[in-house]
Amino acid sequence: MKKIDFSANWRYRRLDSKDVFQTIDVPHDAMFLESRTEDSMGGHNIGYFQGYNYEYEKDLVVTKEDKGKTFKLEFEGVYQQATIYINSEQLLFRPYGYTNFFVDITKKLKYGDTNTIRVTVKNDQQPNSRWYTGTGIYRPVHLYIGDEQYITENGVRIKTLAIDIPTIEVALQTVNASEAVIEIVDGQTLIDRKTVNISSDGTGVVIISLPHAHLWSADAPYLYQACVSVGTDVVVETFGIRQITWDTTQGLMINGQREILRGACVHHDNGPLGAAAFPEAEERKVRLMKLAGYNAIRSAHNPCSKALLEACDRLGMYVLDEYLDGWYIHKTEYDYALYIDEWWQQDLKDMVEKDYNHPCVIMYSTGNEVSETAQPRGIEFTKMMRDYLHQLDGTRPTTVGVNIFFNFLSSMGFGVYSDEKAKKEVNNKQNNKKAPVGSEFYNTLAGILGAHTMKIGATLYLCDVKTRDAFANMDIAGYNYGILRYKNDLKKYPNRLILGSETFASDAYKFWELAKEHPRIIGDFVWAGMDYMGETGVGAWVYPAYMPKGSPKSGWLTAGSGRVNLLGQLSAEVAYTRIAFELDEQPVIAVRPVHMKGMHSPSAWKMTDALFSWTYPGYEGETAEVEVYTRAEIVRLFINEKLIAVKCRKNDCRVLFKLSYQPGVLTAKTYDKKGNFLSETSLKTANAETIISLEPESKAIAGRLLYIQIRYTDECGNIKPTERGRIHVSVLGGELVALGHACSYNPDGFLKQFTDTYYGEAMAIVRVDSTDTLTIKAHDEHYTAKIELPIYKKVNEN
Repeated sequence: MKKIDFSANWRYRRLDSKDVFQTIDVPHDAMFLESRTEDSMGGHNIGYFQGYNYEYEKDLVVTKEDKGKTFKLEFEGVYQQATIYINSEQLLFRPYGYTNFFVDITKKLKYGDTNTIRVTVKNDQQPNSRWYTGTGIYRPVHLYIGDEQYITENGVRIKTLAIDIPTIEVALQTVNASEAVIEIVDGQTLIDRKTVNISSDGTGVVIISLPHAHLWSADAPYLYQACVSVGTDVVVETFGIRQITWDTTQGLMINGQREILRGACVHHDNGPLGAAAFPEAEERKVRLMKLAGYNAIRSAHNPCSKALLEACDRLGMYVLDEYLDGWYIHKTEYDYALYIDEWWQQDLKDMVEKDYNHPCVIMYSTGNEVSETAQPRGIEFTKMMRDYLHQLDGTRPTTVGVNIFFNFLSSMGFGVYSDEKAKKEVNNKQNNKKAPVGSEFYNTLAGILGAHTMKIGATLYLCDVKTRDAFANMDIAGYNYGILRYKNDLKKYPNRLILGSETFASDAYKFWELAKEHPRIIGDFVWAGMDYMGETGVGAWVYPAYMPKGSPKSGWLTAGSGRVNLLGQLSAEVAYTRIAFELDEQPVIAVRPVHMKGMHSPSAWKMTDALFSWTYPGYEGETAEVEVYTRAEIVRLFINEKLIAVKCRKNDCRVLFKLSYQPGVLTAKTYDKKGNFLSETSLKTANAETIISLEPESKAIAGRLLYIQIRYTDECGNIKPTERGRIHVSVLGGELVALGHACSYNPDGFLKQFTDTYYGEAMAIVRVDSTDTLTIKAHDEHYTAKIELPIYKKVNEN
C-alpha cells in the first residue's frame, strides 16, 4: 500500500470547554501544554500536570476516481482510550495508549467530497499511570492507499533462517495479487531478485540465500532493503540478517557469539518535548545510550515507537520491547487493568507486527513488577502470554520484569500494588491526605534506607518461593533488583537464564564480573538510562539551593534517576559504568559539588551527584569529595603536582577521596599491583573570565530539531558549575520549541523564553526554518552570547 505522511495540519481542542480549535502538527502532546498544580489527581506520577480529554480533527479529500481503492489510517500512538470517527460515525475504539493500530476507512468515505477524520482521547480519569504519559496523538499518523492489487499493512515479514550461509525467508500477504517481485538491495546495489507466486489466500513465501551478505549486530549494524512489488504497489522493508539463540551453556547468543546485554531502561517521553515522539528526538536517545556505553534498551514500560526502532537498527542497539507496566491488579485507580483481559492478545499482536522486521528487537517482555506472578492466575497468565508470543514470533525469547521482594510482600498481604491501595491513593488525594501509598511509599522508604533495602529483601527464602513458578514460565527470568540472588539461583535452578531487568547503577561492576563468569546471566538493564518526566524526584539529589524550604510540590517535574540527564548530558555514573564494563581504560575524575550545602532529597536510584569539574571559586578550604573511576589497583591523587593521597581499589572500580579544595590542576595517576604507572587524567580549574557558551549538537537542517547546549564556561570551554543565572533565549530562522535545565525540581517547565541554569547549564531546542541562516541569542543580566549557523536544506549536505 502506498504510505503517505498524514501528520500535518490537524486541529485540536480540549473537550468540554469553550476552547476553539488550534491548528497543529503531530506528534503532539496536549498535556504538556497544561498547567501544573498540586490539585492534579495524577500528582507526582505525572509531574503534577492536569489530565483532560481532547479531540483532534483533520480533513481528507478523495476524488470520485479514487473509488475502488482501499484507504487505511495508521496511528502509531494515541494516549489514551482513542475513538476514531469519520464524518461523525464511530469506526474504532482502542484503549491502550502505547500500541500502534490501523483503521480501515474505505467504506465510510464520501468520494468527491471532504471527509473529516475525528479522534477523541480520554485522559481525565486520574491517576492512570506511574509516570508522565502525555495526552493525544503523540506519535505520527500515516495514510495507506491500496489500488486493486496491493501488499497489506505489515504484509512483508522477513526472518533469518541461517547465518553460516546467510539465508532469509520473505513471507507476503497481498490482496488480488497473483505474482510478486522481491529485490534485495545493498545500498544502491541489487544483489538478488526473485519472483513469487501468490496463492489464492493472498500469501506467498520465498527463501533467499545471500552467501556474501553481512550479518547485523549492535557492533556491526549492517542493513539491507527488500523491495517488494505487486502490480504498481511497492513496499520497501529495511532488515538485517541476525540470528538469536539462547541456552544454558552459552547464554544469549547473537549470530552464534555470546552477547552480554549492557542495558538501560528508557521511558517513552522526550523530556523537554514531553511525550511527542519526534524522530530526531527518538534517534538522539539511542545515540546518547550508545555514547554512555549501553548496547541494549528496555522500553520501560510500554511498546516503543517505530522511530526508536529504526534508529536502533541503523545505529546498532538491541531492544527489549515491553508490553505493559501492570496486568489485572491496579497500580493506579484507572490504569490498564480495566482493559487487559479483553485486549492483551490484540495488543501483543500489534507489538509483534511492529517489531518483526527489526533486527534490533531481540526479546519481548510482557510486564513489569507484576506481583500477579506470585498468584496461580498470574503464573498461568505468564505462560499464556509467552505461548502466544511464540505463536506470533518463534524467533525471540520472552521475559517479565519481576520485583522479587514485591512478590513476597504481596503474598504476605503487604503488597506494594493492590486494587485497594490504588483506591486509597485516590481517596487520600481527594481528602488532602499526604500519606504515600503503593510504589510511592516504597520508593520513599528505599530512598531513606538505600539501595540495599530491595536487594537484601529479595534474598529471603519466601521471595524464591513466590517467584520460581512464574520464572519457570518464562524463556528468561527477569530480576528487578535481585542481584544478590544470582549466584544462589544459578546453582539451585540449572535451567534458568537470568536477566537483570531493572538494576541500580552502583551494581554495574558486580554484574559485569558475575556475567563474565556465568553465561546464564545474560544482561543488565539499569534504572534508568535517561531521565524522564513524572515519578518525580525518585532518583534526584536536589539541594535547598535549587528547592528552598517551603517550595510547592508542583515544582517537581522529573524523576532525576537517569544516568544521562534530561538535557542529554552524561553523568559521572556513566563514566563509572563504562569503566565497570571495561569499555574505557583511562581513569576518570568526578567531584561532588563542593558548593552545595544542606540535605539533598534522598534516592536509592542515584549513586553519586559528582560533576566533571574542579572549579569552585570562593570554596577554598572546603571539603571536596573526589571519585576516581578505574580498574587499576592503585590511585594517587595530586593537586598542582603535589601528592595528596594514595588509595588501593577494593571490590569495585570507584575509589573515593576526601580532601581540601584548592584551585589548580587535580590529577589522578593509576598504577598496577607492582607500582608500575598505567595512566593519568586531570581536571583543571576554569579561568576567571565567564562567558555564555552556545554549543549546537549538530548541523542546522531545515525542518528538523536542533539541540543547543547552553553553559557558563571560561573562554576555553571549562564548565563553571557555581555560576547561576536567568538566561533568556531568542531565535531567528527557527522556532524555539523548548528551553530548560536538568534539575528535577523545575517550576518553570520548558515552554518559556527564559530558564534558570542547573550547575551552570541549560539547553534550547529549536525547530529550524527553511531560510538561509539560524541565529540564536542568549543573555542574562551580565553576559550575552550569539551564534549564526548556516541552514542546510538536506540531511546529507556538507
